[in-house]
Amino acid sequence: MTKQDAVLAVILAVRLLVPLGIPRFPLPSILAALVMDAADQTIFQAVGAGSDIAGYQSYDKALDVYYLTIAYASVLRNWLDPVALSVGRFLFYWRLTGVVAFELTGARALLIVFPNTFEYFFIFYESVRLFWDPRRLSRVQILGAAAAIWVMIKLPQEYWIHIAQLDLTDALSEHAWLLPTLIAALALLAAIAVRLSRGLPPADRRPSLDADAHAVRPRGAAVIPRTDVRAILSMAVLEKVVLISMVAIIFSQVLPGVSATEREIAAAVAFVVVANSVVSLWRVRRGTRWASTLIQFVSMLALNVTLIVVESMLTPRDSEAFNPISALFYLFLISLIITMYDRYRTIGNAARREPVSPVLAS
Repeated sequence: MTKQDAVLAVILAVRLLVPLGIPRFPLPSILAALVMDAADQTIFQAVGAGSDIAGYQSYDKALDVYYLTIAYASVLRNWLDPVALSVGRFLFYWRLTGVVAFELTGARALLIVFPNTFEYFFIFYESVRLFWDPRRLSRVQILGAAAAIWVMIKLPQEYWIHIAQLDLTDALSEHAWLLPTLIAALALLAAIAVRLSRGLPPADRRPSLDADAHAVRPRGAAVIPRTDVRAILSMAVLEKVVLISMVAIIFSQVLPGVSATEREIAAAVAFVVVANSVVSLWRVRRGTRWASTLIQFVSMLALNVTLIVVESMLTPRDSEAFNPISALFYLFLISLIITMYDRYRTIGNAARREPVSPVLAS
C-alpha cells in the first residue's frame, strides 16, 4: 500500500464511521463530520499526498450526501415538532435534488439554486435542543431561522465554493484586506450573538450532547406497524425508494464499475426496498422484533447480499463490467439507510404521539 492509498483509506474510514454517531449524539457528530469535510484536503497536502489524491474530489460530494442522509434519519428519530420536521425534510430533499441534478448535468449553478441549508439548520436546531425544548420555537421562528441561514450564510458560501471556486488560503494571500475584514465580521457576529443571548429565556434543562438524555417517551400505545399489504404500499416505502435511489444515483457517478442507468438503479433499489419490506411484514406477523439496530442492519445486509447473488445467477451480466467492491458498498449503503429509516422513523412516530405540555403550548 502506497502512502496515498494509506491516507485515502484512513480518511474514507473516518468519514464513513463518524456520521454513524449522529442519531445518538447529533451535534458533536455532525460538527466532526463537517470539520473532516473541510480539513481532508489540508491533511492530504500536509502529508505530501497531493490535493486530489486518487480522484478524491469526486468522492467528496458523495460522502457529504452520506452524512447528510444519516442526519436526516436523526431528524426522523429525534425531532418532535412537526413544523421543524417538515422544514428539515424539505431542506434535505431540496439539496439532494440539486446534487443529483448537478451530478447528471455538471452545471455548478444548480448548487446555488439548491444550497445545503439543511446542514446548518440541523446544527441550529440541535444547538437549541441542548438547553431548551425546541418545541418552544414558533412556526415563524423556525421558518425565519431557515430563511436566514439560506440567504445570509449558504448562498454566499455556495457562490464562493462552486461558482467563484475560490480557495480561502489563496484569497487571503492575494488580498491583504481580506483577513482583517473577516476578523471584523466575526467580531461583529460575536457581539450580536452576545447581545441576543441576553434576551434568551432561562434554560429548560441541563445541557447534554446525548439525544436520549431528554427524550420524550410515549405514555400511550406505541405506533403499531401495519400487518397487511398497506405496510408495503405505503408512503414510507415510497420515500425509502426515492431517498435511496437519489443517493445511489449520486454514488453511481463516483464508484468504479457502475454502468447502470439512472432508471436501472431506481428499479434495483425499488426491488430491494420492497423485498426488505416483505421480510419486515413477515416478521411483524410472527410477532418478532429486532433485538438491536446492529442486528437489524447485519440481517438486512445479509438478506440484500443474498438477493443480489440470486438475481445475478438468474440474469448473468458481463463479469468485466461488474465491480464486486462497488456492489458490496451499494448493498452496505442501502441496508444502512433502510435500517436507520425504519428504526428511527418508528421511534420518532411513537415519541411524537406525546402531547405537548401546557407550558410549551402557551
